Amino acid sequence: MANSHGRFVWYELMTTDLAAARTFYGNVVGWQAIDGQMPGMDYWMFTEGEMPVTGLMNLPDEARNMGTPPSWIGYIAVDDVDASTSMVTANGGKVYRPATDIPNVGRFSIVADPQGAAFALFKSANPEQDQPQDMTAKGRVGWHELYAVDQASVFDFYARLFGWKKAEAMDMGEMGVYQTFGAADEADVGLRGNMLGGMMNKPPMLPVAVWGYYFNVGNIDEAAERVKAAGGQVTMGPQDVPGGGFVLSGIDPQGAGFALFGSR
Repeated sequence: MANSHGRFVWYELMTTDLAAARTFYGNVVGWQAIDGQMPGMDYWMFTEGEMPVTGLMNLPDEARNMGTPPSWIGYIAVDDVDASTSMVTANGGKVYRPATDIPNVGRFSIVADPQGAAFALFKSANPEQDQPQDMTAKGRVGWHELYAVDQASVFDFYARLFGWKKAEAMDMGEMGVYQTFGAADEADVGLRGNMLGGMMNKPPMLPVAVWGYYFNVGNIDEAAERVKAAGGQVTMGPQDVPGGGFVLSGIDPQGAGFALFGSR
């Protein structure tokens, strides 16, 4: 994929009940689930139409033993996984899983920024098969949001690692500044279609810094009812957001946080 460095290219749910998660997100977002046919592991992919858009797997035993809850993680494309992983540690971050090959898929590592928010670095073995970067399509991730301990200081970490550029900054009052950002290769990151997401200081109820992902749905009120009917919790919203649209945050039945973006 041309100009993929610094762009989110995959998303994965690590959960404690694969069957229940497939049912929940199928009902809420409308995804279908197919067996990923990964040798030696139970790996599934959610699809929109025929296109795989996200994956899901069992939460690793070592993570469960550490008390890590189910969660979503985003994969960010880089030109060199090993070099970028070294940059993470050189700039104060942490490596949870060193650079590892996935046969016929690519190379990845699991890391965290200096404030503890986890994400994955990824280099595809088949860049021509990477999913297109259409953040407006139904069932896709339409926004990436970092709840940081201090977004002003952690932005420099991501700028050095991925070349991200600041776009609009909005004063959120007691919540601080909401800083939007875009990829290094976009001439005007202030355009909605060019922005990748935003960063803000986390609310007190969040114990750690974390990345959040907004799944595109249709009517947001109908989606909220589907969340509750499927056994999830709506923790915030629906509420309108600048630029149009409505969002909500929720927790799935296994405890993983998620967010939805829609309309009325």
